[in-house]
Amino acid sequence: MFRSHTCGELRLPHAGTQVTLAGWVQSIRKFGSITFVDLRDRYGITQLYFNEELNPQLDADPLGREFVLQATGTVTERTNKNLNIPTGEIELTIASFKILNKSAVPPFTIQDDTDGGDDLRMKYRYLDLRRNAVKRNLELRYAVNRATRDYLHRQGFMDIETPFLIKSTPEGARDFVVPSRMNPGQFYALPQSPQTFKQLLMVSGYDRYYQIVKCFRDEDLRADRQPEFTQIDCEMAFVEQEDILDMFEGLVKYIFQEVKGIAYEGAVERTTWEEAMWHYGNDKPDIRFGMKLANLKSAFRRGGQIEATGTLINGADFKVFDEAETVLAIAVPGCSEYTRKQTDELTEWVKRPQIGMKGLVFIKCNADGTYKSSVDKFYSEERLKAIADAAGAKAGDLVLILAGAEERTRKAISELRLELGERLGLRRKDEFKLLWVLDFPLFEYAEEDNRWVARHHPFTAPKPSQIDTMINNSPVIDNPEKYLEHPYSGIKANAYDMVLNGNEIGGGSIRIFQRPLQEKMFAALGMSEEEARHKFGFLLGAFEYGAPPHGGIAFGFDRLCSILGGSESIRDFIAFPKNNSGRDVMLDAPSAIDEKQFDELQIKLNLSE
Repeated sequence: MFRSHTCGELRLPHAGTQVTLAGWVQSIRKFGSITFVDLRDRYGITQLYFNEELNPQLDADPLGREFVLQATGTVTERTNKNLNIPTGEIELTIASFKILNKSAVPPFTIQDDTDGGDDLRMKYRYLDLRRNAVKRNLELRYAVNRATRDYLHRQGFMDIETPFLIKSTPEGARDFVVPSRMNPGQFYALPQSPQTFKQLLMVSGYDRYYQIVKCFRDEDLRADRQPEFTQIDCEMAFVEQEDILDMFEGLVKYIFQEVKGIAYEGAVERTTWEEAMWHYGNDKPDIRFGMKLANLKSAFRRGGQIEATGTLINGADFKVFDEAETVLAIAVPGCSEYTRKQTDELTEWVKRPQIGMKGLVFIKCNADGTYKSSVDKFYSEERLKAIADAAGAKAGDLVLILAGAEERTRKAISELRLELGERLGLRRKDEFKLLWVLDFPLFEYAEEDNRWVARHHPFTAPKPSQIDTMINNSPVIDNPEKYLEHPYSGIKANAYDMVLNGNEIGGGSIRIFQRPLQEKMFAALGMSEEEARHKFGFLLGAFEYGAPPHGGIAFGFDRLCSILGGSESIRDFIAFPKNNSGRDVMLDAPSAIDEKQFDELQIKLNLSE
């Protein structure tokens, strides 16, 4: 063995013991005839003390940063202790040492406050992984992995591997495809999820399955997306929705306890998809703070009045409100003293292209009971008070109002709510709030493709009470105009998402398990019988042989780790991530392949100019 102990192991009780350490040189400090070296490995740092007797050897073969060093000596109590590190009360008085390997000068400092930018650190990721900050992220990832496996094993789940080379069935995100040399002109696809395989395992009788599995999607990237990502993928047979919710509430609470030491008390809150959209403007609401949306649309129609007060607030000829498709407001607590500069800055914020609004209206609910607004000339103080009351504002609050097209305005005020929550310190990274979102629409209309698509995936079952409607040709499907007029109504999916701090961390559903209903689902999505058999004939066939009722869920493993670690980006919790262009800058991948490989695959490359 190259070492008897690790660099994070030694303490005062080891004093007087002769040990051998091995690791990387973190730093070197010379003081005349004495040299101190911080030696680092995965487990920590130990200070090495070189006296003048070793100086000739050090002068002949000097140490440098990141040299790999083996050192033998006696554990000694330090005179100048460093209580900021676990080994800070001792040092190793060196009797002999050996340079195991030298290092070039690193391109950036390997410490928490590194001087390396993202691109440089990703190019030399094997060096970046030596930093404590990155190491802690991977340790947390491993802890989440270990806790997950422990919980699911105790609940009787089996870890069963499924294939990575499968059939391409383009639905939703684009597939990564892999050419087959032995079957010229044909291709495998890398799985976007093991969805159909886990359903087949239910048909096969393996009633509790899981994998912590790699999945692949060829889609545009951002901080919380990677072309290859990891899921905690689970499926259960002979269950209803409540069984799934109970089981996987237990999983996440167990992870909180084991990884963060947090006892998450009580049942996880629940809301419907429709309630989430109306109260928060999105289907993954952050419930760590309030500021729910108020819909003022009816109050701003000519002659409209607010029911709570009976006060007429219209007839002001303020066309921005009167002619808008929707008018939405939030009450920001304790911000009535915002200056004009601050409200102007918020106005510019909502005008940004990514938000897309034309302006912002504010009402200050002053502590003295007066009201001041950017639309004073249109509304009396009495009417401003009525609007503020409708928004749920109290004395000292600031009401912010957006008006315009329904979808854009709802999305914009949702983003504004989150932005203000961030600015006001209401989205604390050390606070964790879970939420189940239920009763999603089964279908949504994709305007770009002018067709219906499954909101989750085509294997999601309708709510039990709506299966007959589905079988007997739902009027929602047959009448797109009716659906578009009522975008939050229609057939509901027997589906559920788990949301943590405004991020979807898991989603699943009770599955269709009977062939006639599955065929009806495919037909509703515009698939012909021939296309359905071509893409999913194996699954339809399996349903002929006693498929049990079943359902499941998949958690975004990378995202869960990043939230628990207090990071905005899942890349921080992946050992070798891709950048926003889907490139591995360390490997320089993707890259061109040899002409011989094209010949073997019988593929010709045709790049447009």
